[in-house]
Amino acid sequence: MADAEAGSPPKTTRAMIAPELAPALELMPSFELNDAFIAYLRSGEALQSGFTQPPLSAEQQAVACEDRFVPGLNGAPDVRVLVYTPPGAATAPRPAFLHLHGGGYVLGTADLNDGSNRSLAHELGCVVVSVDYRLAPETRFPGAVEDGYAALKWLHAEAEVLGVDRGRIAVGGESAGGGHAAALAIYARDRGEIPILFQSLDSPMLDDRTGATSDPHPYCGEFVWPPANNRYGWKALLGIEPGGPETPYGAAPARVADLAGLPPAFILVGALDLFLEEDVEYARRLIRAGVPAELHVIPGGFHGFGAAGLGAPQVQTTLRLRREALARAFAGL
Repeated sequence: MADAEAGSPPKTTRAMIAPELAPALELMPSFELNDAFIAYLRSGEALQSGFTQPPLSAEQQAVACEDRFVPGLNGAPDVRVLVYTPPGAATAPRPAFLHLHGGGYVLGTADLNDGSNRSLAHELGCVVVSVDYRLAPETRFPGAVEDGYAALKWLHAEAEVLGVDRGRIAVGGESAGGGHAAALAIYARDRGEIPILFQSLDSPMLDDRTGATSDPHPYCGEFVWPPANNRYGWKALLGIEPGGPETPYGAAPARVADLAGLPPAFILVGALDLFLEEDVEYARRLIRAGVPAELHVIPGGFHGFGAAGLGAPQVQTTLRLRREALARAFAGL
C-alpha cells in the first residue's frame, strides 16, 4: 500500500509550475464556464468592466490598424476583421498572417490580441488580419471556421490592394484560436481554392475527447483551463455532448483521419496544459502524414502562461520560437 501511495501522482501540480511563471498564476482569475457566466459576459455590465489593454510601445503604435468588414460565407453576416499594416513603404508584396483569437470557442474578440498582432506585423514586416469570428453557443460549428475562411478568401482576393503576396499567407492562433486555425487549414485543403503557406498553433484546442472520454493526464489541466471548462466549450461549439461519434467532420482537427496535404505546422504547448497530449499527438500524426511539423513543449508551463510577460524566460522563448518559425516560412526556408 505504501508503494502504491508513493507512486501515485500528487494531488496538485502547483509544485511543477516553473518558478518564473508561478506569480502570474496568482493573478489569473479562476472561473467555471456555464450558461449564466456566458450570459453575464455578453451583458452590458460585463462589457463596461472589461479588460484594459496595456499601453502600446512606440513600435506597436507605428503599425496601422484598420477596422474592416468582409463578406460572410454562404449568406452569413459580414465578418469584422482588424487589418494591421507595418510602417513604411513596401518594396515588394508582404507576407500575411491570418490570426484567430482564443477563448474556449465562447469568449474573446479580435481586439484582445491587439498588442501582439502589432508586434508581429512590426517584427516580421507582414500584414496581420485578425478575425472577429462568431462565438458559440450562439453560433455552432462550422460558423466560426466559415468566418475564418471568409476572411481568408477576402485576404486572397484583395491581395494587391493590401500589398500582400498571395503565395505567403499563414494562419494561426492561440488555444481555441489555434483549434480554429487548424480546422481552417483542413477546410481550405478540402476545397482546394486558396493555398495556406503555414499554420502556427499555440496551445491549440484540437480534440473534443479531452476531458470528456479520453483517459485524463494525471499532471495536466489543473490550472486556468480545466476539463470541465473544456467540455463546456466543446459542447457550446458542437451543440452536442463532446467526445461521441456524432462530432461532425472537421470540427475537431484531431479526429480528422487524413492529415496529408496540410500546410507545415508549428505547435507549442506547456507541459502542464490540458492540451499537452492532444497537441503532441497531432504533431506526431502530421509528421506521419508527410507534413513538416515543429513541436515545442515548455516545461512547467500551464495554459495561458504567456500572461507572465516578457520577464519570464519561458515567454521570451515562446515568442522567439514562434517568430522564427513564421519568419522561416515567409522566407521559404
